[in-house]
Amino acid sequence: MQQGFPRTEVLVIGAGLSGAITSQRLARAGIKVTCLEQGVWNPLESYPGDKPDFELQALGPWNANPNIRQGKADYPILDDTSDIKPLLFNGVGGSTVMFSAHWMRFLPSDFFTYSLDGVGTDWPIDYQDLEPYYLQTEADIGVSGVAGDPAYPDRPDYPMPPLPIQPWGEKVAAAHDRLGWHWWPGSNAITSRPYQGRRPCVQRSTCRAGCNEGAKGSVDRSIWPGAIEAGAKLVTGARVVRILTNQLGRAEGALFVDESGATRRIQADIVVLAAHAIGTARLLLKSADNVWPEGLANSSGVVGQNLMMHPMNRMVGFFDDPMSSWQGHWGQSIYSMEFAETRSEHDFVRGAKWNLSPTGGPLNAALYPIDGPQPFGKGLHDRVDKWLGRSALWGMVAEDMPDSRNFLALDPAHLDADGDGLPRLHYTTTENSKRLLSFMAKRGRESFGEAGAYEVAEQTLAAEIGWHPLGTCRMGNDPGSSVVDKWNRCHDISNLLIVDGSSFVTSSCVNPAATISAIAARATDHLINFRSEY
Repeated sequence: MQQGFPRTEVLVIGAGLSGAITSQRLARAGIKVTCLEQGVWNPLESYPGDKPDFELQALGPWNANPNIRQGKADYPILDDTSDIKPLLFNGVGGSTVMFSAHWMRFLPSDFFTYSLDGVGTDWPIDYQDLEPYYLQTEADIGVSGVAGDPAYPDRPDYPMPPLPIQPWGEKVAAAHDRLGWHWWPGSNAITSRPYQGRRPCVQRSTCRAGCNEGAKGSVDRSIWPGAIEAGAKLVTGARVVRILTNQLGRAEGALFVDESGATRRIQADIVVLAAHAIGTARLLLKSADNVWPEGLANSSGVVGQNLMMHPMNRMVGFFDDPMSSWQGHWGQSIYSMEFAETRSEHDFVRGAKWNLSPTGGPLNAALYPIDGPQPFGKGLHDRVDKWLGRSALWGMVAEDMPDSRNFLALDPAHLDADGDGLPRLHYTTTENSKRLLSFMAKRGRESFGEAGAYEVAEQTLAAEIGWHPLGTCRMGNDPGSSVVDKWNRCHDISNLLIVDGSSFVTSSCVNPAATISAIAARATDHLINFRSEY
């Protein structure tokens, strides 16, 4: 039996990055907003980063892969048909609880890949449309960095100065100076000084599974406290079954299962989806009804299509000098945009962003996936000895172009707790991405070699790196080829919004969090100012 739940003006589904920003801005505007989150709110002390067995916990109950973690709030994602495994977190804060906090804006060219390079699709918005929201959300989240990067348009100072580059960063930065290659101190959603009641980073390098200090800008610490203080209602342990529509096909709320297992119905004037590119597409497809038999907002047939996953190389350089590289922040020490855009001499289009990170503790050294057989016995001891404290990691994030062969669909042969098909990812790395990452691997070896590394280990086209599912409900002006308009309203259902990374048209080569935040803030401000038109 369905039980009622207090009506709200705006219903937000998902308490991660975009859901938190949307809820906070609505509440501060005096609008009654309720957010449903299927996970829980984890206290700081629950994060394993200050525990002796951190690395073990990061492999199990705090694993970023929901299929390995298998928490109460997780649902299986069928990924055996995908080259890349999805990494995400269900709970207050969403994947920001586990992200590395790299905070990078899109390049201006990222919005016009078709016009510039003949690939992908141009966005209906540009860098200038998002610039004021980039600034606002950087202040809200708490970002540290250095203005003046020549790879980007001019900008004001970041809210905080940068985090330490650390010895391995200094070594590689000097190498790039000699090579004439771009580098810049990392911009990270991590506090470098006390900020809005949060403590500064202590350089523990355990950022991947929550931050015990509250220094990382995960939105459970940076956004949600202010949102709730402003009046937003957050309901945890609320698993949304489907979005409800009326006889006219407009959104009117949602059906969800609460912590007790009771099925509840909540009504709303406006519904906002913020459940990431997999969860949002899944809910739209699960919510098919007589009016929308192919799934909500899916008259175009585009829901679930154009899945992008950011293929990635990981390269570890080994040095003779001790550099305490188990310390630092797991976010980027420095980054390089040297090969971020199309060049005529390359056999691929677009490019990759590089980010330099520490390499963790002894278990990470022993088990970190790099190409070649896993050593045992003396070989394992030798690997840990040369890795621990004397290495650095280049992560190379490739821009992923939308491809019709890459998509998400519900699998009728495998059902979830509601009797609906589980999401299945169909994703194959494109030939362009393979050529791109092969080139980056060669340049990465040059970078580490110039820095003095005596050996480089690499993992090309890594599988367990699916932090950035994007594009499954893309933005566009044409209702026949997109799901939402430039204000993130669904073409088919004007009072249904999608504000997460599923609205991305192309992926850029940078981490998407900053742009997700800016898009959510921009869409929310439009909703506040023109609510009567929704």
